[in-house]
Amino acid sequence: MTGEDDDGFLFDDAMLSHQGVVRDHNEDNMIAMPDIGVWAVADGMGGHQAGDAASRIIVEEIASIGLPVSALDQRARFLERIDRANQGILAHARERALTTVGSTLAALLIHGHEFACIWAGDSRVYLLRKGLLHRLTTDHSEVARLIASGELDEAEAQNYPGRNVITKAIGIQLNPSPETVTGVVEEGDVFLLCSDGLTEHNSDDDLRMALLASEQPRRIVEHLLGQTLDRGARDNVTAIVLRCLRDHSRDDAEA
Repeated sequence: MTGEDDDGFLFDDAMLSHQGVVRDHNEDNMIAMPDIGVWAVADGMGGHQAGDAASRIIVEEIASIGLPVSALDQRARFLERIDRANQGILAHARERALTTVGSTLAALLIHGHEFACIWAGDSRVYLLRKGLLHRLTTDHSEVARLIASGELDEAEAQNYPGRNVITKAIGIQLNPSPETVTGVVEEGDVFLLCSDGLTEHNSDDDLRMALLASEQPRRIVEHLLGQTLDRGARDNVTAIVLRCLRDHSRDDAEA
């Protein structure tokens, strides 16, 4: 789909999600609202009708964000919805006497020339700019902590028994405390949001090559999903790709 923000950026985006080869249901949920500059991926955990519900609650809250008047307002509205989703997931778990129910979150917000990544867990946001791939998020996971401390290297992490243990998620604690990074959008930027089902089977170089292979987000997400399924897709797989373009017709009108 294509949308435009109030400052002249056009967004061409596409998204796909699949249960994968091994799982019998999909606990991922996703949302794209290019008209207000919000995209998000949520990867639920807790089993069928628990993880599904957690990620769905997040997406439903995000859908109610409304039209922001500034980047700060957009971020405040978004974080308020995440707080509400957190409480909703906790209530869902209490009502059903469930223990571990929650969801990762990887979100991208764009307003004018400003962007913000807001995340919790090991779902990721990447930026391809001028041919270089930048990982904008840092995994909240046991493996990421051990790699950062030097206790594991990347090769050892692939077979680490606790590699799926995340250290932060929405719906697990009273205060979700997602992490945020901000930056400035440039014409031609390409963003990728994904669950760990994609990155488990694709290296950062695989992702870079896929993002460079086409200018059409739909073709990119189809390629990434197909490649992941071909490689075994042990988890649910979700990807959103968006390309940022300037609306030069508006520039001409304002000249």
